[in-house]
Amino acid sequence: MDREGFRKFLKKEGKSQRVTDAVIAHAEEFERYLKEQRGGKELDKAHPEDLDAFISWVERDEALAAKKYLLGIRYLYEFIPNEEMAFLASFRWNEKVASSEAPLKLKEFRGVNGADLKKLENAGIRNVKDMIEAGQTPAKRKELSTKTGVPVATILELVKLSDLARMQGVKGIRARLYYDAGVDTMEKMAKWNSEELRAFLVEFVKKTGFEGIAPLPKEARFTVETARRMPKIVEY
Repeated sequence: MDREGFRKFLKKEGKSQRVTDAVIAHAEEFERYLKEQRGGKELDKAHPEDLDAFISWVERDEALAAKKYLLGIRYLYEFIPNEEMAFLASFRWNEKVASSEAPLKLKEFRGVNGADLKKLENAGIRNVKDMIEAGQTPAKRKELSTKTGVPVATILELVKLSDLARMQGVKGIRARLYYDAGVDTMEKMAKWNSEELRAFLVEFVKKTGFEGIAPLPKEARFTVETARRMPKIVEY
């Protein structure tokens, strides 16, 4: 690892001395792992499976222990550069963060009927995790509608919003923007080119007066790539 070059890169990124030292230490730990556990592999020769193996190795005794390493590894591969490895490190970090956060409540979604939310709440469905579990398939959505009196179309809307919200950074307003613009499933999102998606959403916001802004280029790229990697768990 070119430590001096990496240190200068981090300084340009605005990282403090303390953060820089921690990032370099975490990157060095990954470098040692590759040499000792992955047959002497160099950082610039590492593949996604090496990173996933490192995460499993670090977390063999403590769940989420790898989280502190992943941002450092991301910065390392932005410096090298290796776009695939940088994205994967960021994606895995976001997965760790999401797994430690409380699920987004359904009431955070803009434009949802309060009476319908109350009916779902009475059935024990309060957040996106509950919603996906209860409405994962067409049969489950029909059953839930019969049980609660909430229209199937409303349940499907909430399932789609909840599924989009599995992506880190996609919360109530952002999920609503994607849904209203017709990019309402993970599969549809995954088919977009990120630059074209952003241009489409900029125009959508302008034409409709949507109360929010389109994603910035970096966010659009991350969202599209995330949609391509996320496991598909809802049946439409």
